[in-house]
Amino acid sequence: MSAAVAEALRLPLSEDLSGFIALLQRLRVPCRVSEEGDQQVLRVPAAVVEQVRDLYARYPAGDSTLVAEQPARRRGGLGTALRANPFTSAILLLTLVVAGLTLLGENFTVIRWLTFTDFRIDGEYAYFATLEQGLAAGQWWRLITPIFVHFGILHLAMNGMWYWELGRRIEFRQGAWMLLALTLLFGLVSNFAQYLFGGPGIFGGLSGVLYGLLGHCWLFQKLAPDNAYRLPPGVVVLMLIWLVVCLSGVIEVLSFGTLAIANAAHVGGLVAGCVTGIIGGLLARKASGR
Repeated sequence: MSAAVAEALRLPLSEDLSGFIALLQRLRVPCRVSEEGDQQVLRVPAAVVEQVRDLYARYPAGDSTLVAEQPARRRGGLGTALRANPFTSAILLLTLVVAGLTLLGENFTVIRWLTFTDFRIDGEYAYFATLEQGLAAGQWWRLITPIFVHFGILHLAMNGMWYWELGRRIEFRQGAWMLLALTLLFGLVSNFAQYLFGGPGIFGGLSGVLYGLLGHCWLFQKLAPDNAYRLPPGVVVLMLIWLVVCLSGVIEVLSFGTLAIANAAHVGGLVAGCVTGIIGGLLARKASGR
């Protein structure tokens, strides 16, 4: 921080400044907080003291929309948005790498190492190992890796777009480690659900994780309102309608059986996300004293 600093705010120690500090950091405003007796003092460069005070008057808890809803519009464009959401970007990059290695679902030599259970193709038939056999062989990565396998450019594009939309919100609001934990949890639950209810098979994609992230943001926002988790109007309704349509079997009928939907993965992810959203929302609500 520059030597020319000045006091911008003096507040009780009980005041939570973490959200506002995060906002200043994302706006690249140097700042320092120190404790003086029973108060905390925020100091910033003297040239921006008045602007910081005005910003605090408007957004004492931080304005999540500056990062969560409009990252591409900030100075630096997409590159800045990617750097501001490193874990979300890393997951999408890994997904793109896997899409290239698997040729979007055409390279079964690679896909067989990423599916929930191993398989071999003999003529027109596929023979699958059991989950127990895979785990006994130490292939624990299979519990998660199906989420990175996509079949076709549309499947990849839609899932990638929604992971970017939902993942960066959670990374901003609750941090990269929470997004990592939720991604792994929802991936594990959705993959297990699909295996248990659909049996051995070749399935994949981020959609189960996405329904988990959707449920998490939706119910977290209901219990502890925050701009970061305020989804565009109609998004939750649209996603739930799509889930019902998929469950009805209409998609399989219209595609003449060429397109299979991992319905159990979607439902499993959504249920898990609703549970974490309720728990997280209640904890955040308690922490804020509401």
